[in-house]
Amino acid sequence: MTFLTATEGPQPPRVLPALLKTQPQKGLDRPMRTILLLTISNIFMTFAWYGHLKYREVPLYKVILGSWLIAFFEYCFQVPANRIGSYEFIAAQLKTIQEVITLTVFAVFSVLYLKQPMRWNYLAGFALIVAAVAVIFKKW
Repeated sequence: MTFLTATEGPQPPRVLPALLKTQPQKGLDRPMRTILLLTISNIFMTFAWYGHLKYREVPLYKVILGSWLIAFFEYCFQVPANRIGSYEFIAAQLKTIQEVITLTVFAVFSVLYLKQPMRWNYLAGFALIVAAVAVIFKKW
């Protein structure tokens, strides 16, 4: 995607407009773009839903407003991810990809940000969900 100004020639492509292209395209870039956008969306979502747990002294109404502001950015990535991904995946596959990304982002978030331990049973549960991915994506 090229951007032109009135006085300058072609500008280098900007990352976000390139990520948000929704026209059908060939190749592997569309699935990877979908996964990247879903990952960014899930980072925002995780902070919106769980980031406030580190600040329990903040009044609830402020936490709700802050979470809504963060969630706006989540939607700015989630909706295009689903639109772009719909050219490559069916809805059940998109949701499955999103859930695996959510669990991955949350696992990292809970350990690094919330400083909570990752236990073996959490990992076992995540592994079962990954097994579900194999069932959903298998051509039967």
